[in-house]
Amino acid sequence: MFVRHTTIRRGTVRSASIGIAALAFALAACSSGQGSTSTVDTVTPPPVSGGFVAPRTVPEGMGSGQSDGEFPRTVVHFAGETVIGAQPERVVVISTGQADALLSLGVVPAASTRGDGADLIPRYLIDAYPQYATELAAVVDAGGRFEPNFEAIANLQPDLILMNTAGKDADAMYSRLSAIAPTVATQGTGMYWKQDFLLAADALGRFDQASAMLDEFNSDATELGETLESVPTVSFTRMNGDRMRVFGVPSFTGSIAQDAGLARPESQEFDETSRDISAEELTLADADRIFYGVQGGDASALTGAPLWSGLQAVQAGRAVQVDDDVFYLNTGPTAARQVLDVLEDTLQQG
Repeated sequence: MFVRHTTIRRGTVRSASIGIAALAFALAACSSGQGSTSTVDTVTPPPVSGGFVAPRTVPEGMGSGQSDGEFPRTVVHFAGETVIGAQPERVVVISTGQADALLSLGVVPAASTRGDGADLIPRYLIDAYPQYATELAAVVDAGGRFEPNFEAIANLQPDLILMNTAGKDADAMYSRLSAIAPTVATQGTGMYWKQDFLLAADALGRFDQASAMLDEFNSDATELGETLESVPTVSFTRMNGDRMRVFGVPSFTGSIAQDAGLARPESQEFDETSRDISAEELTLADADRIFYGVQGGDASALTGAPLWSGLQAVQAGRAVQVDDDVFYLNTGPTAARQVLDVLEDTLQQG
């Protein structure tokens, strides 16, 4: 299969305060300016649902424009710009998916925060990286994602902190964290996982390494869609506690389905990450294939719902319970690869 690759130039610095509407265009386009070059797959999937396409590059003007391994480097990001003097060795991750991003690049975080009801290091990462078992067992608990333990972080004397700006007072958090160590802020939320991975990788001096990984992922996702005899509709559904949701195109799993050219049921072609549904609205989760996750793993509250057994996918035996951490809680390249593997294994069964 032929996949076009284009050389992307990174460089020219401009304001990191970019509106969401402007990002939708800028992120899908090539950055321009001075600096080193790196190959990034710029073949984008067709826009779905109001024209949304998950970005595959860093926003124009962000990043460092420097070669891998070159320090000091100045990284422009979503909270400003940060000078990183040397190759980071003690990295603290604050936000969802950043431990995944580091491990995908061969870096073990010194400390990590945890989400509500989530493990410090998700099981799927421990299983995926057994070579780092000792180091992962020693990762310091840095508190909650929205209320990190600043004292514990400072005691580690980190040389890089990664955070994102989603769902928090980002200015206040960035101010406190950057007083401890050089801090780089990504955008956050699952739809932006590729650009955030590239920006975090840039801070580590590994942008080109991350770009090559995404090139391969994008190519494999495209190839999956091309190998299917027919294009099924796929539904992404999650239940945590009493909350039931379906996920739209601008979501982590939605973006991966888009990469593979998979169709979504009309009920999930909306321009939001997710929508809450009631038990009486469970038919909105129906499709040719349903991939459902339940926090804690006990699916009985969902599968025992009165309307569940009447769903088309359930009656056809095509409703698949998936790892909730992988599909719905984490947004890094290792999780993305596992999502793609599950889609491939399931959809190629016919």
